[in-house]
Formats: sequence, structure tokens, C-alpha cells
Amino acid sequence: MAVASARSAVLEQVVFACVHNGGGSQMAAAFFNLMADPGRAAAVSAGTRPGDRVTPEVVAAMKEVGVDLSHARPRLLTGDLVHRASLLVTLGSGVEHPYVLGLRTETWVLRDPSGQPLAQVRAIRDTVGMMVAQLVSSRGWAARRSS
Repeated sequence: MAVASARSAVLEQVVFACVHNGGGSQMAAAFFNLMADPGRAAAVSAGTRPGDRVTPEVVAAMKEVGVDLSHARPRLLTGDLVHRASLLVTLGSGVEHPYVLGLRTETWVLRDPSGQPLAQVRAIRDTVGMMVAQLVSSRGWAARRSS
């Protein structure tokens, strides 16, 4: 009889949510999935009123750091998505979401990058990247780097 591993990995899902899902939440999910160990945690992004596309400014700013969001599409924040989450991070104030008993939530107050000049989007991108790095590190989700 095989003995089950004493420490089985549980994949945690983080949802980054904003209103239109065309900017900050897209950046946060992309950074998270680059930084986190995919065997421990993964991220998705969604919006309460998703737009038609990820804003061109965000696509351009993320491309500068090697992240291609040109094929990313905004999606609706649903109750099902929230129920499967281990953590819900809302970006911006006033993001309404389904209530789930016991769900950990955080709110990151950030400026919406939509319609901002590229220099401002870069600053927002860098702030989001730092916040995601801190989250990944603090939760023990960081990907192991080979020497």
C-alpha cells in the first residue's frame, strides 16, 4: 500500500479584481504568475464591469518588461470565480464583489492606468509589481530559483 505524501501541495487561487479588468488587475495577475511557484498558487484577473480589451497603454508598459498581454481579455468577476479563490485582491476603491464567508480579501488602492500617459502607467506598473512581489513573498508562494 502506497503511503500518501505527508505534505501534499494545495494550489491556491488568487483573484485580482477591478472594475473594467483592462489595467491594474491584468498587470497584477501577470506579475503574480511570473513570480509564484505554479505548484503552490496561480492568479486570474476579472472585473465587475469588464471592458472590451486590455488598454493599449497597459499592453505597451507590460511589453517593456517582457510580459505580453496583447492576447489577454477582460472577464467578468463571477461568484463561482470568487468561491474558488483563496484570496481576493481588489485594485482601486469601490470594487463590489460577491461575499464569501471566510474568504481572505485585500484592497490595494491604486490609480487606474486607463487613459493615463505611458509614464504614469509605467509608475503604476512598477508599484503593482512591487506589491505583488511582497504578497508572493509574504505568503510563501515564491518560485524557487535555480542557482
